[in-house]
Amino acid sequence: MVNNKFYVIDAHCHVYPEQIAEKAAQATGNFYGEMPFGKGTISDLTENGKKAGIDRFVVQSVATTKAQVRKINEFIAREVSAHSDTLIGLGTMHPESDDITADFKHLKSLGLHGVKLHPDIQGFKIDDYRCLKIYELCERDGLPILMHTGDYRYDFSNPNRLLPILKIYTGLTVIGAHFGGWSIWEEASKKLFDMPNLVVDCSSSLSYIKPELATEIIKRYGTDRVLFGTDYPLHSPVNEMNILISLGFSDSDYKKMFSENAIRVYKLE
Repeated sequence: MVNNKFYVIDAHCHVYPEQIAEKAAQATGNFYGEMPFGKGTISDLTENGKKAGIDRFVVQSVATTKAQVRKINEFIAREVSAHSDTLIGLGTMHPESDDITADFKHLKSLGLHGVKLHPDIQGFKIDDYRCLKIYELCERDGLPILMHTGDYRYDFSNPNRLLPILKIYTGLTVIGAHFGGWSIWEEASKKLFDMPNLVVDCSSSLSYIKPELATEIIKRYGTDRVLFGTDYPLHSPVNEMNILISLGFSDSDYKKMFSENAIRVYKLE
């Protein structure tokens, strides 16, 4: 709880098993040329999240190979079961899977609330034909996809790749991480803001862009389509919280961004 009035869900957190967490967190940091803030473990996430007043956390990890999919999903499900009062789990998928439908059924059987995809790290384009089955299944069953979006260095997840999918799968909800376009924040927001089946999170964004631009982008999407997220372990939950609070939105807008939007998108009680 923040300021004794805002219930907070961190809608974008990466976590890993204890034995590989440090290495995995560092690898993610290396991808972005940064030193990660956190250790990547559940205990470190919740400890630092509590300092920021965060009540619950949407946790996930990314399968870099098809062989990792079920192991990762089972790990996330176990952790959510062990910390059901604080964790909300997303599963992972991989377009090179031998049986995408079976992986999807397994993910759903674990009670996970959505799917996380990272085209840039997983090495596929959002509009790659191999991904279409994933979108079809998620649309059919009402599971949202948290999608890494944007990177000036590559052309896997930029708006030109995302727009056709949003237009074809109109019943699919996509959460565009990093305001819809990491490192191309303003460009992405101008191209994507009017897509009704897209919401965005503010993770790995507020620390890089000026407050004026952050405010402009949030207003462009609308506060009913923005989720608070820290991208832990890359960033400090306290710092991300302080930056968003400093932008001076109304209490009703903060309630939407801090929890109400995530509750709606992930169909939480």
